[in-house]
Amino acid sequence: MMPEFTEELIDRLTRYCAIDSQSDASSPSSPSTAIQLDMQRLLVEELTGIGAQDVTLTDYGTVLATIPGTDPGPTIGFLAHVDTAPQFNATGVKPRVIRGYNGGAITYPDAPDLSLTPEDFPYLGEKLGHDIITASGTTLLGADDKAGVAILMTAARHMLMNPDHPRPTLRLAFTPDEEIGRGVDPRLPEDLGADFAYTFDGGRVGEVEYETFSADLALVTITGVSIHPGFATGKLVSAIQLAAKLLQTLPQATMTPDTTSGRDGFIHATDMEGDAAEMRLTFILRDFERDGLAAKGALLEQLCAAIAASEPRATITCQITPQYRNMRYWLEDDMTPVTLAHDAARALGIEPVSIPIRGGTDGSRLTEMGVPCPNLFTGMQNIHGPLEWISAQDMARATEFCLSLTRQALK
Repeated sequence: MMPEFTEELIDRLTRYCAIDSQSDASSPSSPSTAIQLDMQRLLVEELTGIGAQDVTLTDYGTVLATIPGTDPGPTIGFLAHVDTAPQFNATGVKPRVIRGYNGGAITYPDAPDLSLTPEDFPYLGEKLGHDIITASGTTLLGADDKAGVAILMTAARHMLMNPDHPRPTLRLAFTPDEEIGRGVDPRLPEDLGADFAYTFDGGRVGEVEYETFSADLALVTITGVSIHPGFATGKLVSAIQLAAKLLQTLPQATMTPDTTSGRDGFIHATDMEGDAAEMRLTFILRDFERDGLAAKGALLEQLCAAIAASEPRATITCQITPQYRNMRYWLEDDMTPVTLAHDAARALGIEPVSIPIRGGTDGSRLTEMGVPCPNLFTGMQNIHGPLEWISAQDMARATEFCLSLTRQALK
C-alpha cells in the first residue's frame, strides 16, 4: 500500500465532506440544489491546478476532465457523484479522524447516546489499526460519494505528477444528483466519450458490482372532500385516512426494505405530505428483474384503485416513472470491463467480490445508455445515516485499484 495516499485521502475527504452538497428530489432544477455547485467549482479549481486537461463544468452540473494517455488503449471513464443523500441531515458536517482504531466502541461528541461497535458492524472489527473517519453524530458523513471523489482526485494527481505511469486516455466525470436518480444527463454519454467506464461508489474492499436493482418512482395523490369538521357528517372525505388505509393495505411483512434481503425487491414509502384535503405519497419500487418491478407497480396501482372504489367521492391517482434498470441486462452481453476490474484487483492481491447491489448507481443509467459501467469499491459503510464511516486505508486500496485498472487496460 502506498502510505502517501492515506494522508491525502484523509485531507480531501474531510474537506469535501464539510461542504454541504445535498440533493433534493422535490426540486425541478438541474442540479437540484445550487449548493452542489460549490463542490463542482472547487473540483474545477483543483483539477486545473493538478494539470488535468479539458476541465469543464457543464450546464447540467457535471464536471468533466481528461487525463492524457501515455499509450494506445481504450478510453476509460471514471465517475463519482458529489451530492449526498436527502434521507438524513447533511448540514454542518464535522468530519473527524480516529487514528489507529483500537477495536472498541466509537462514540460521538454531538450524540452521546450513539455508538458504533464491531459487534453491530463486524466489518469495523476488521479495521484494527486503521484510520477511521466519521461525522460527529448529528449528520451523515457524506463518504457516499465524496470518498469516490477523493479517490479519483488522488489517483488523478498521482498520474499527472508521474507521467511514466502507463495508462490509456482517461475521462473523469463528477456528477450531481445521483442520490435522487438524476445523475446521468442524456448528454453525458457523448460528452464523456468513453468506451466504457466505472463508478467508484461501492462499499467494502474487493467489490466489483455489475448487477443493480431496477427502479421506478411512484407518486400517489389522494384528493378528498374538505369541509368544516363541525359540519362534516356524511360529507367529509379525509385524504389522510385514505392514505393511512393505503399504507396499511400494502404488504407489511414481505415487501418492505426492512423485511427483504438478497434478491428480494420491495415497495418503500419514502415521503408523505399534505392534509385532510389532499395527500401526496412517494414510493420507490425496486426489483432485480423487470417482471418483478412491473408486478410491484401493478400491485400499488391495484390497491389505489380498490381504495378509490371504496370511496367514490375521492380521487386517487398513481403515477409511475421509470428511474433506472439493472445494468446486468447489458453487461452480461460483454463482460470486458468487469473482467478487467477482476484482473486489476487480483494484480493487487485483492480477491474481487461481485454481488448484486441493493441499490443503483450512475452506472445503471450509463450502461443502459450505451456506456458499460460497473461499480467499484471505495470502503464506505453505513451510508445515509449518522453511523456512516470509512477507513482511510480502504480508500488507499481503492486508489491503488484505480491505478491498477489503468495499467491493466493496456495489456
